[in-house]
Amino acid sequence: MSDVNLQNFEAEVINSPVPVLVDFWAPWCGPCRTLGPMLEKLEAEGAGAWKLVKVNVDENQQLAAHFGVRSIPHVVAFAGGEAVNQFVGVLPESQLRDFIATLAPGEAEVSFQHAQELAAAGDRDGALAAWQAALAQDPENDVARLAFIAFLLDGDAIDFAEAEFGRLSPKAPQEDGYAALRTRLDAMKGLDALPDGADLKAQVAAEPANLPARLDLAKVLIARREYEPALEQLMEIVRRDRAFEDDVGRKTMLSVFDLMSASPELVSKWRRQLSTALN
Repeated sequence: MSDVNLQNFEAEVINSPVPVLVDFWAPWCGPCRTLGPMLEKLEAEGAGAWKLVKVNVDENQQLAAHFGVRSIPHVVAFAGGEAVNQFVGVLPESQLRDFIATLAPGEAEVSFQHAQELAAAGDRDGALAAWQAALAQDPENDVARLAFIAFLLDGDAIDFAEAEFGRLSPKAPQEDGYAALRTRLDAMKGLDALPDGADLKAQVAAEPANLPARLDLAKVLIARREYEPALEQLMEIVRRDRAFEDDVGRKTMLSVFDLMSASPELVSKWRRQLSTALN
């Protein structure tokens, strides 16, 4: 059991490799003093299968407000970085056990996690086999398939990635990251048909108002994962002509923001610049 706050919430909860129960409590709350020890006992029994963290609502009002905490104790369960279940008040131990049991990952989820671990370790062949096996178990899992597509694009397996796009469900475009991966795939597919990046840079330098050249250069940079230089070109398109190719500058910038999710400070900087340009 550990205490979390706004500063370490992402590291302790969102990025946790195991499910997390977040117990919103306060020292003055009588029911909290009943529930807390029960949760701590069950966490110890779980032997690392899940973990408990506590948020003091008096000291972390912003976090409490974000999760709609109005009465305590309030417990929110996280799995895979997302809130998946919650309850308010004190439950009997048997109901607590049932609640925790719903957090255990299924066979397919375990396979997905294994694939990601292999990829992170650099074993691309092992990760490829594990991901294919996992998706065979749960072919409707768009989130996992999108992660697989990102893995394929990292390895320049463009045709393979495009085939996986065709296996997504009709609801997949609503998932976070879909538009970004589509933008990245399209940029990589069109790279051979585009002029050399150095030639495009020279053309843009000689003809600053040449928006098609700027867009082509942005596509080349996106395909190379040089996202910030790509944003510079897209921002200039936005500033010069919002209507160019149906607002392609702004729309592509939003996709690149998703591709840069691992660099939140840079994304915030460019979002501010985009907001200024649009006003």
